[in-house]
Amino acid sequence: MGTALVIENDPTDDPRRLGEWLTEAGLQLTVLRPHAGEALPETLDDYSALIVLGGDQNAYPGGDGVPGAPWFPALEGLLRKAVRNRVPTLGVCLGGQLLAAAHGGLVERSTSGPEIGPGLVGKRDAADTDPLFKWVPLLPDVIQWHRDEITELPLRAVLLAASSRFPNQAFRLGDRAWGLQFHIECDVAMVERWAADDSATLDALGYDAEAVAYAIAAVLADVEDVWQPFAARFAALALGTLPDADIPNPGVGRTLPLLGQ
Repeated sequence: MGTALVIENDPTDDPRRLGEWLTEAGLQLTVLRPHAGEALPETLDDYSALIVLGGDQNAYPGGDGVPGAPWFPALEGLLRKAVRNRVPTLGVCLGGQLLAAAHGGLVERSTSGPEIGPGLVGKRDAADTDPLFKWVPLLPDVIQWHRDEITELPLRAVLLAASSRFPNQAFRLGDRAWGLQFHIECDVAMVERWAADDSATLDALGYDAEAVAYAIAAVLADVEDVWQPFAARFAALALGTLPDADIPNPGVGRTLPLLGQ
């Protein structure tokens, strides 16, 4: 049985339902919490997959050049090693932004303002041949909660999903690393906590916290219908049980620029 390394960047965003789906599919999880002082490994030699979760931090340094979190430089190095060594990788929201930034993409504060609540994203044509996205419906339900966005994808990244306000909603690097701008792991309790912690943002948008939580709760079953099978396919890839015909040519997208160790 394979083991996935899960990086929890923020105590309010743990693996939750995504973790349940992955373990149900046979993948063991080792959760590291650098926000609590736990150190990141130097390599991924002991792991079959890497998953990087979301958080309230920025994926880019501040005006003083200080990273969004002290462990982000090491985490970006780990993300580069994952893509270079073809370790199945999934970045969710902040995790997807860090995956992009680690490979030369650009993440910035969105000029379109925060995106919060249930939503839809649209698959791009390239998703039809992607081993995880080709079974996702054309307009899948997702959960949004972000202020920043990926404004430029890395070189050779494959865009898989977009929306009108935020064009880079999902992408793939190489043949087995995916970044999502949106969330798929949430349950009601997680969203209710975010609403309580982020009340100032909701007030500025004119949103009622209870209404936002209710709206997200109403689509959780639809989110599960789409993203539980997606998670199962990711687990199968990590475990080596995904059919070879579903995996892209290993040579496609592997000549990514090495931006550090």
